[in-house]
Amino acid sequence: MKIPALRTKDLLTVTDCTREEILELFTFAEKLKARTKSGRRYNILKGKTLAMVFEKSSTRTRVSFETGILQLGGHALFLSKNDIQLGRGETIGDTAQVLSRYVDGIMLRTFSHDTIIDLAENASIPVINGLSDSFHPCQALTDFFTIYERTKDFSSVKLAYVGDGNNVACSLLLTAGLLGVDYSIACPKNYMPDPKVVEEANKLAAVTGATLTITSDIDAAVQNANYLYTDVWVSMGMEKDTNKRKKAFSKYQINRSLLNKCAPGCLVLHCLPAHRGEEITDDVMDSPQSIVFDQAENRMHLQKALMCALMGKNRKGVFSWI
Repeated sequence: MKIPALRTKDLLTVTDCTREEILELFTFAEKLKARTKSGRRYNILKGKTLAMVFEKSSTRTRVSFETGILQLGGHALFLSKNDIQLGRGETIGDTAQVLSRYVDGIMLRTFSHDTIIDLAENASIPVINGLSDSFHPCQALTDFFTIYERTKDFSSVKLAYVGDGNNVACSLLLTAGLLGVDYSIACPKNYMPDPKVVEEANKLAAVTGATLTITSDIDAAVQNANYLYTDVWVSMGMEKDTNKRKKAFSKYQINRSLLNKCAPGCLVLHCLPAHRGEEITDDVMDSPQSIVFDQAENRMHLQKALMCALMGKNRKGVFSWI
């Protein structure tokens, strides 16, 4: 089974990959998932260690990376914000160089995207963005992999996102642009995606034929959608704006009424954790149209494919497991 060959050393945002590389990752992730389901394992990362650095805590990110690399024969090292203090007491560059002497890859979940850029520039080993305030590439790749499992042809896909134009929405925007997907975002006017990201996504769309729409009109955004997506209204670090955000997003809820405005059989996604009764209702979250937990599982399989592609080579660039 061929491991995808990525030209990038790191994954900081989805645009570090080409369309063809993303599709190769999806094919490989599908094979790894099938092998895992059958009870078999590949020792592709035997003897490899991933340092997982968390300035922001997470259930799914920690468990999916830690379990995933274990299934590949490797080992994960959990480093919380109390174990390692990036840029506080030791420079990010020094931390990157030290970790590069100890481990084979770094996954960072942080606040500022500049932190992960600095880390990657100073590390000689692969760095994976587990989340920053600007981007969440592992999540967006997982989301489109979850769609890919159901339809290998993205030309028939219309994905609608309702809610905050946050890091997830932006990464979905870039991925849709790369893959040529019809993608619409409905956000309140003061919570639109970063204009620089929109500009970059539109340049990608001009090449791939993607249709990208950003609006405050929810009904227009979800028209003909066969996949409907949302995220929390208040992300980690934004708690002081909770009341303001809840008021702004009160109409941007995925409920049965909104789902009925989509294409028949529309499937629902959420990157989790979900604040039930806010951005999504129980009757949708727990319905047969929800693929939220398939999506959550796929974080592990997609990230396994990504770790193989980035960490499966030895220091001379040769895949050492074959």
